[in-house]
Amino acid sequence: MHMTRRIGGVLAAGVAAFWLMAAGPWASAQAAKPGPKGPVSRPEAKLPEGVKALRGVEYAKAGDKSLRLDIYTPTEPKGSLPLVVWIHGGAWRGGSKENPRAVSLVGRGYAVASIGYRLSQEAIFPAQIEDCKAAIRFLRATAAKHSIDADHIGVWGDSAGGHLVALLGTSGDVKDLEGRVGGNLEFSSRVQAVVDYFGPSDFMKFEGRPTWVKVDALSSPLCQLVGGLLAEKKDLVARANPITYVTRDDPPFLIVHGDRDNTVPFNQSELLVNALKKAGVEVAFEVVKGGGHGFSPTQYERLLPIVTAFFDKHLKGAGATQAASEKARN
Repeated sequence: MHMTRRIGGVLAAGVAAFWLMAAGPWASAQAAKPGPKGPVSRPEAKLPEGVKALRGVEYAKAGDKSLRLDIYTPTEPKGSLPLVVWIHGGAWRGGSKENPRAVSLVGRGYAVASIGYRLSQEAIFPAQIEDCKAAIRFLRATAAKHSIDADHIGVWGDSAGGHLVALLGTSGDVKDLEGRVGGNLEFSSRVQAVVDYFGPSDFMKFEGRPTWVKVDALSSPLCQLVGGLLAEKKDLVARANPITYVTRDDPPFLIVHGDRDNTVPFNQSELLVNALKKAGVEVAFEVVKGGGHGFSPTQYERLLPIVTAFFDKHLKGAGATQAASEKARN
């Protein structure tokens, strides 16, 4: 089952400036490069009423580096809640787990976690996806402590975070990307629903598209992720491509992309949507008319009910069955 829909909206004036305002776009990583000790944390936003935060929870260590996440729940949670994990963007070399867009879901009956992961200047791929998988395993292992329903976990991310959530979705049973970071290997890193906002998929198909991102420059975020020119790192580029791992048993996807994105080309989502459809995976494709790399406040507002309905269906409703069957298999 699949669906494509277009969301209207006007392209925000001053696209380059707007990139810096959107949650996790690549341009913010360009404008505010992390210092020698990593990215500078943004000020913590005031929490919505009825929401509490547990910040800075260590979910793993990679060498001497502590990998941390934040957990947001209702102040008085009632029973175990489905979990949505937010993964930030920032070209894999910037961004922050602070102030996740997904925190708005707490008031709608969810727990939310926002994770930090190693950036490309700290470690090249697959470190990033190994960290994300370690976080999912940790959250399953500690679910009871945090009022989380371990059988119903969704992921949501934008830009580079969109790439990582898509990869989580398609590589749930791929041992090659699991890694051993953080342990908890008796727990699964599979997820039950994926929301991908304008994430890259096939890096080799950036070329010839309307984007400033280069495939043949060592300064490019694509090249920095894999530690060299794409043409010289084809095996690693293929491993980083979520399309490589698409199979029929992948969780349902909601993919969102602006048709005027000149950072992550629109074709990156088209390619993933087509691969998921071909495999028989349920996928909905929301095309934001006039949307660049990041959307206007009005466009984000229009998308939120669509995202919420998607998670409600697959993490709460009759469609929320994959995690239980997956748990039985593992």
